[in-house]
Amino acid sequence: MRSIRSSLKTLRAVAFVTWKEWAAYRSHMLLSLVVGPAFFLAQVFIWHAVFAGQETLGGFTLEGMLLYYGASSVIYYLTMDFADWNLQMLIRSGRFLTYILRPMSHRFFAFSQKVGHRMLGFVFEFLPVWLIFFFVFRIRLIPAEPVWTLISVALSFVILFLINYSTGILAFWMTRTDGIRALIRLLRDLLAGVFIPLSFFPEAVQKVLFFLPFQFVSYVPVRVFLGSYELGGVAIDIPVIVAIQAGMVLVMLLVTDLLWRLGIRKFTGAGV
Repeated sequence: MRSIRSSLKTLRAVAFVTWKEWAAYRSHMLLSLVVGPAFFLAQVFIWHAVFAGQETLGGFTLEGMLLYYGASSVIYYLTMDFADWNLQMLIRSGRFLTYILRPMSHRFFAFSQKVGHRMLGFVFEFLPVWLIFFFVFRIRLIPAEPVWTLISVALSFVILFLINYSTGILAFWMTRTDGIRALIRLLRDLLAGVFIPLSFFPEAVQKVLFFLPFQFVSYVPVRVFLGSYELGGVAIDIPVIVAIQAGMVLVMLLVTDLLWRLGIRKFTGAGV
């Protein structure tokens, strides 16, 4: 219990410092008031054209599809992450050496930073965009399963961090990771259902996606938000898919541990 209290105290301290640091640049976050709604408006035009003369498509009605994209957008503001960029920058510059000497794991430190950053994002990004969606676009972003949605979004928060942190670890092997990070980010969003719902993929691909971590970043929390989950022709109860999502957190923890043990041997502390 003492160790847990100490970890929570550290997390709170780092998150608070990160909050204050990023609060000085909150105008960057205010861009979300334009970018998020503009992206959603484009989806409105696209899907109105796609649904012309059709009641359902890919298991969605037009209303359900717009709700899917609305939920996906606001959930992103709660889970957004920059761990991959931050870690590769520290490794490439050699500044990572200072973190090795600290009496705490860098992964926990980076996670604590994300908590503080997203707390600020909740105020300056999530709430304003949610209100815009609700009052301007008339999209009622009220989760069908509030408690399970909260749990699923929290797990998505952790999984996205671990995926990105694992990507950042690749900097131990590469001088620059900009290209590989961009590729992984594109594949991650595509296979997470950010661009299109995963139910539009071929059924064989959907079954493969079930065993990858990416769907748990966006598709799963959005489907939990909507109140039903289906992929690859298999419908799963909400508590069960959330439990599977929790299991994926454990898998990704093991993956980052393995990559870390292999990668840290390559670190020389020299900047580029």
